Amino acid sequence: MASWIPIGGLIVVLVILVIKAWPAIIVNGVGFLKNSDWLPGNTYGAVVHTHGVAHPSGSNYGAWPLIAGTLETSIIAVVIALPLAVGAAFALTERMPAWLARPLGFLVEILAGLPSVVIGLWGVLEVGPFLAHHVYPLVADHVPNVGPLRYLKGPVGYGEGLLTSGLILGLMIVPIIASTTRDLFLQVPALPKEGAEALGLTEAEVARRVTIPWVRSGIIGATVLGLGRALGETMAVAMISGSVLGKVSPTIYGTMTTIAATIVSQLDSAATDGTGFAIATLAEAGLILAVIALGVNLVARTIVSRSGRLAAPVGRG
Repeated sequence: MASWIPIGGLIVVLVILVIKAWPAIIVNGVGFLKNSDWLPGNTYGAVVHTHGVAHPSGSNYGAWPLIAGTLETSIIAVVIALPLAVGAAFALTERMPAWLARPLGFLVEILAGLPSVVIGLWGVLEVGPFLAHHVYPLVADHVPNVGPLRYLKGPVGYGEGLLTSGLILGLMIVPIIASTTRDLFLQVPALPKEGAEALGLTEAEVARRVTIPWVRSGIIGATVLGLGRALGETMAVAMISGSVLGKVSPTIYGTMTTIAATIVSQLDSAATDGTGFAIATLAEAGLILAVIALGVNLVARTIVSRSGRLAAPVGRG
């Protein structure tokens, strides 16, 4: 019976979001997903009605830049965090002595609990300016101006923007993935690894063909946990991204925003809309974020289910 409580809570949240967002869904329509404008309209002027829904004159909302920013920063974060986290977990369990691995493992768990606003402040004051002055120019100036690599060229700004946001998010989710993966590696039996070594595999091959495949499903699950944190992260991204509405970043260094950062940054101004339409639009954006998160989890469950049926190959073949 208790297992239905989380499911019931999720259904209640989704139902409330749909109810609150319904006026915006009616007015914004499908165009909300593909348009880029974010115009609250004249909140002190005349009120107009569209399909029976009251909203300020001139209001026009589009969530595509928010959706793109959310997905882009999350993808960058996972690409950065996954190899670092798995490598750190493997080092803690397979390479370091116990007297060193225990305190370092505890430190990793402590890092997972740091407040996001502290990490965001660190990113704004130190990481972003350092990268903008010493790292980004090297990449932007030396990358060939061809094909997809053009995305890596352009003005680097002052350290705020898409790449810095993705990097900070990646650092934030490394402890989440690493701590979970470390516990998974500790559960791998010694006999399969010793048997693989007896068959002539090197230590690297044992890791690649026995240890990691043994916990592959768990690593995917840990990655989804980190991705969920990245998708919904608010304060750190709001501080680092530049919070620029209405446009998709033309380069990897450009300023942008995400759904979660937009909700927190626009909530106060939305409250000044007497019609409540701005609040409904933010609720619609939150509903989209919830759908994205649910979709990611469903895809991950499918991958975990399929990978769990695969056997770990042992031997040189």
